[in-house]
Parts: sequence; C-alpha cells; structure tokens
Amino acid sequence: MSTIEKLITRFDLKEHPEGGYFKETYRSEGVIPETVFPEVFEGSRNYCTGIYFLLTSDAFSAFHRIRQDEMWHFYQGSPLTIHMISPHGDYSKQVVGLDFDNGELPQFTVPKEYWFAAEVNQPDSYSFVGCTVSPGFDFRDFELAAEESLSRKFSKHKDLISRLTRG
Repeated sequence: MSTIEKLITRFDLKEHPEGGYFKETYRSEGVIPETVFPEVFEGSRNYCTGIYFLLTSDAFSAFHRIRQDEMWHFYQGSPLTIHMISPHGDYSKQVVGLDFDNGELPQFTVPKEYWFAAEVNQPDSYSFVGCTVSPGFDFRDFELAAEESLSRKFSKHKDLISRLTRG
C-alpha cells in the first residue's frame, strides 16, 4: 500500500469537491448565532473547524473561495503552492512547506473572499496538510469557480485559472 493509500485509509479521508481528500477533525461546540453576522452568513456558525487535507500531484485543489480566513498547516510530503487572486484581481502565491530558507512557511492563512487554488510542487508525490477555518466552515460559504466567469472577471490570470479550474 502506498503512503497516499495509507493516509486515506488511516484518516478515513473522503473526496473533496475542490479536489483531493479530506476529513473534518474538529468542530467547536460553541456557536456564533446568525444575528452576529447576518450580512455575511446564512445561519449560525461554529467558532472554528479543522480538517485533514490530502492533495496528490496528479490532481489540484481547484479555484474556490470561502467567506472566512483559512489557515493551512503543513504535515508531510511535498510542499504545495497556494495560488490566490484577491477580490481586486491581484495575484499572489505562497509555498507551504518546511524549506524556510527558501521562503516556504509551515502555516499560512488565505484571506477571506480570495479565490485560491493549490497544487503539489513535486511530481509523483502528495501534500498532507490541515486547514482551520474561523468562524467554522459550512458548505454554504463555499463557492467553486467556473472557469469562464472567473476568467472573464480576472482576464490577466486566465491561463492560471484555466489550468486550475474544472469546467
């Protein structure tokens, strides 16, 4: 059994709609009532959530956005690159990994409302990471990008968007 198969089995990971595999590992008992952020969230949100996330080099995490900040934590495997497009169309990227001398970070936070995608840096490899979201993640806050509309909105990034979206 490969390391990837062992991780999927050991942590009971399931396919994620954006690509890769995940399992929720934490959802706080505390809840923020909908009345606190009615203009941002539909319904109440837990204070915080956490997941394991496994991405392989033969896949990618497609461009998507959520309404909260999302912190990524590196565990093992290949470093991965997070590609981000701000709401104003500015592109940036960050490598999440352990080669600190070359600018990699073991933890990085993607700001809320940024479109972002991720890919494993080394061929024939994987990245095993964790993601923490606060207020807690809910699929009502998740928007998977459509290539055509995102490319129309951010045309200067259309090649990257085309490469890291599905349909």
